[in-house]
Amino acid sequence: MFRIVAPLLLLLLAASHLEASDTLRRYQPYITSAEAGAKKVLRTARSMVRKREIIRGSCWNWLDTAYRRAGFPRGKRSVVFAGTKKGPYARLSHLRPGDWIYHINHSYGGIEHSGMFIRWYDRGRNRALMLSYGGEGRRQPGRYRVYDITHTYRIIRPKE
Repeated sequence: MFRIVAPLLLLLLAASHLEASDTLRRYQPYITSAEAGAKKVLRTARSMVRKREIIRGSCWNWLDTAYRRAGFPRGKRSVVFAGTKKGPYARLSHLRPGDWIYHINHSYGGIEHSGMFIRWYDRGRNRALMLSYGGEGRRQPGRYRVYDITHTYRIIRPKE
């Protein structure tokens, strides 16, 4: 029995691997362009942090500048989720590195804030490493900080 089943299993595994490879090959340009947008935005923002750039305005102005410099002006951005400060809130499993999110800033009086999602710091507690800009007339550059993003109500992503 094993002599018959084992070769069949190997054949099925090989067929599913080929199918996955074929699918990946077929959609590779779309996948690559989507990933490239996020990489451009992440690299541009990191460069702004490294140069300690101060952008006049708020967190919104800083992120808008990063997206524009990366080649994603307003017409080249997709709103992936749109809620309000009072909800509904986004499914956080949909977040990708480079996403521009609006969330309630629980560490600063519960005000609205926006930042760039980098990666999960503690997924179980909805704590993410974010690229953030204080704004409010402060003369401080963008910085990487951990935020509770449980109440994320808008997600924007580069569109190729």
